[in-house]
Amino acid sequence: MSQNEITAKVAQIKELMQLIEEATTEADTLKDEIKEYMTAKSVDELTAGLFKVRYKIVKSSRFDSAAFKKESPELYERYAKQTESRRFSIA
Repeated sequence: MSQNEITAKVAQIKELMQLIEEATTEADTLKDEIKEYMTAKSVDELTAGLFKVRYKIVKSSRFDSAAFKKESPELYERYAKQTESRRFSIA
């Protein structure tokens, strides 16, 4: 692959990433409007044509690894796993 081809592909990626960002912002705005409507009507589920929309509270528990590391650093080091990955980025 030539330098010109790579440059063209990177430029295309940047354009597509901008389109994705704009579409995501627009979708988030629409979601927020629907959530505001549902909150105002005090409903956590509604039917919109063929779609069911839910806006419900979800509870979950998460392990606080930062606090655990602070309180039990030896135990944390004993069970901590180091991982490796590759990150693709364009600046």
